[in-house]
Amino acid sequence: MTADELISHCLQKALRLEPVTPKEGLELLALSTDNIMPLMAAADKVRRFHKGSDVSLCSIINARSGKCSEDCAFCSQSVHATSEIPEYDLVDGETILSSARQSLKNGAHKFGIVTSGKGPQAREGDFTALLDMVAEMRENVDIHRCASLGVITEEQGVALKKAGLHEFHHNLETARSFYGNICGTRDYDENIATVRAARNAGLRVCCGGILGMGESPEQRIELAEELRSLGVDSIPLNFLNPVKGTKLENVKPLQPLEILKIIAVFRLYLPDKDIKVAGGREVNLRDLQAFMFFAGANSTMVGNYLTTKGRDAAQDLQLIRDLELTLVD
Repeated sequence: MTADELISHCLQKALRLEPVTPKEGLELLALSTDNIMPLMAAADKVRRFHKGSDVSLCSIINARSGKCSEDCAFCSQSVHATSEIPEYDLVDGETILSSARQSLKNGAHKFGIVTSGKGPQAREGDFTALLDMVAEMRENVDIHRCASLGVITEEQGVALKKAGLHEFHHNLETARSFYGNICGTRDYDENIATVRAARNAGLRVCCGGILGMGESPEQRIELAEELRSLGVDSIPLNFLNPVKGTKLENVKPLQPLEILKIIAVFRLYLPDKDIKVAGGREVNLRDLQAFMFFAGANSTMVGNYLTTKGRDAAQDLQLIRDLELTLVD
């Protein structure tokens, strides 16, 4: 099968919501950059067919920073890293509300509370405070409410939903077969259990990973297959931005065209899901950021990340207008 035939074959399958196989996904990832334009054209067609011209923007707040006991190799917030970052305990409710309101002004229709640490059960009183913050947002800010709190139980998921949470975020980070190279303090099955707990609680689930940490193409497809089997709703694709002081500080970042190829393959592999390009896009895609939408993304993050700066929100809003895409309200 030629490259054009492979792309056309996978395009037709994705339009019909017929699963692209792991073998086909790997063949797509193996295509040379000479085929990047027809591959992106196929992904763009699938995006428009299943998602229209809508683009969803989300924003987050680092609600508790640093001092995390986990040893994730990419993370500057780990106590095992030597990165210089702000460290503070859980912020107050007014700070959350102020940040949520600013997110609305920046064009985001989703706002996420993110806390460092393995999970809310690790710090007494924090979970109750977080429930109160979600409830306050529900009452005071008209925005889609998300949270990324680490490992949770189904009971905690139910409590979060009752408080007014719409969506729970928890990344798998990478493929199961590569996970041991990235994290040694949390079992992969704990991540799987958290995703299932959130789904069983009736929450929408946002779950993806970080690409470019040294994983193989086979492991990228393995991650995509795991996400498909879990039936998650939104898939954030982060691309490693090596931070000084972390175990991965010397990893060579992915090139822009390789990133666009990965986005396109994930769109063909998961045709009706929200594909969100998140951390690392500014530094890794650089002047090719607009192409992430042509490669199949229908969502991105605006504003700052956890410990790194993002792009000015006005630039992203102008980009979306220039592409004649529709911002989800």
